[in-house]
Amino acid sequence: MYVTVVSAALIMGAILFVIEGVMPVLLLIALVFLFYVQSTVEPEDMEYKITTEGIHVGGKKTYWENMARFWFTHRFGSDLLVLETFTVPGRMELVIDTAKKSKMVEELEKYLLHEEAPATFFDRAASWASRQMPDYNQHAASSRPEPPRDETPNSQP
Repeated sequence: MYVTVVSAALIMGAILFVIEGVMPVLLLIALVFLFYVQSTVEPEDMEYKITTEGIHVGGKKTYWENMARFWFTHRFGSDLLVLETFTVPGRMELVIDTAKKSKMVEELEKYLLHEEAPATFFDRAASWASRQMPDYNQHAASSRPEPPRDETPNSQP
């Protein structure tokens, strides 16, 4: 997977260097690095709290008045709770535990509309990118070496 991305980046980098110079190549290197980091680093566990005032995430509070609706989606091997907000950037995406999903729906429906927003260009692009990436868990499991086996026969006294 990474070989393909790096190969395509090298070809594009050579073409961009000839046409425009060094700046587009630096941008391309930054994008490849961003792709690598986002596909290898797992999101950290954060504590989310749903209260009567709003949602607390990482010490910051978003009030119900600043949110419109919510829905669930699956991207990059994780289940996400998506909250549409009236503030920039317009959405809040939280990685959730699937076992708690029904309880979350019950609580969130008290304050917000449970309705999925139409997919934007960026949603379609993120979904396409997530389908192109290998599953992290499968990759991690297949790249782990097997423990060494003891080849000596067991001798019993």
